[in-house]
Amino acid sequence: MALSFGILATDESIPTAGKRLASIGVDNELENRRAFRELLYTAPDLNKYISGVIMFDETLYQSTADGVRFVRLLRERGIDVGIKVDTGLQPLFGTDGETATQGLDGLRPRCKAYRAEGATFAKWRAVLKVGHGMPSERAITDNAHGLARYASICQEHGLVPIVEPEVRGTEGATPGGRGGRALAS
Repeated sequence: MALSFGILATDESIPTAGKRLASIGVDNELENRRAFRELLYTAPDLNKYISGVIMFDETLYQSTADGVRFVRLLRERGIDVGIKVDTGLQPLFGTDGETATQGLDGLRPRCKAYRAEGATFAKWRAVLKVGHGMPSERAITDNAHGLARYASICQEHGLVPIVEPEVRGTEGATPGGRGGRALAS
């Protein structure tokens, strides 16, 4: 990717994309999601400001209305294509509402296929809650393991891994969840 350029995240899941479309009165249908993403990817001079685009699985295989694959369109403009590979968050049993990121099952063949389709990098998001007694050792260990396995599998298949640990404060949160000053809001 080019230096000093941004990454455009268009990796919303189908339900999240539906919320965005609903906010402008558009139905959450495959063609509407495709057309919306085409609008983004064909913006004039996009490549002057963006050096990478993160896609959701369905988008990686889509094309413009004229039949040009999105991946090809972006690559021809000098924009690298990435793919979100995690499959979402699930409650982590035995914790106070903490989560673990899912998606390691079947990740090897998916990464191989994504690379064959032209993806050059991938993204995996893990969320850690910070608050009273959080993050728990279990949440830290589980999410760190997932991030490490994801990164290793991506590298094995020629994808550069973007590791996205997201830290969310809870009401009354303190640094490290173990006492001290309250986090700034």
